[in-house]
Amino acid sequence: MKALAMMAIAVAMIAAEFPDPAVDVKVSKGKQTAVLAGGCFWCTEAVFEIVEGVDNVISGYSGGTKETAKYDIVSAGRTGHAESILITFDPAKISYGQLLKIFFSVAHDPTTMNRQGNDVGPQYRSAIFYADEEQKKVAEAYIKQINDAHLLSKPIVTQVVPLDKFYSAEAYHQDYARGNRANPYIVHVSDPKVEKLKKLYPGCVRKRKL
Repeated sequence: MKALAMMAIAVAMIAAEFPDPAVDVKVSKGKQTAVLAGGCFWCTEAVFEIVEGVDNVISGYSGGTKETAKYDIVSAGRTGHAESILITFDPAKISYGQLLKIFFSVAHDPTTMNRQGNDVGPQYRSAIFYADEEQKKVAEAYIKQINDAHLLSKPIVTQVVPLDKFYSAEAYHQDYARGNRANPYIVHVSDPKVEKLKKLYPGCVRKRKL
């Protein structure tokens, strides 16, 4: 990540209380997955890996090809990828819609185009990569619900696009926040988001580590 961004990004504060999604995926047996992009995957991973009902979070790349799914190339912003996370979750404990609630209200700012703080470029875009038509329906309905309620200062610019492929990022990116506690980016950008989750939704925070 850019050195300047490590010290300069401020976490967006959302004053209004976010509602539960009016439309959600029906509860089913077995594990489900969600692929979300909201800027630096170090941050989004750190938020979702402590959410109750989440079994695993993998940082990676969506929206480009396998050949260019490499961090040094993706960082140039010309591969079509977005830094993303693949979330495996138990729908009996947390729904897809509830994950989107955390995504929009805690994990990132969904109103900035190709940007999160000082991280700028299409690789940092806000996007929901849906696995099926039901996920698409829920995502689009929730975005409309939030926009209609004027909860944010600007309209949501999050892309809702079909998931083609998800490519896992390099090993050193996985569980990055937990393993790099002294990194200024983690201290000043990632940690405040984690604390925001704990403050807004204490009941969603898991009692044990993954």
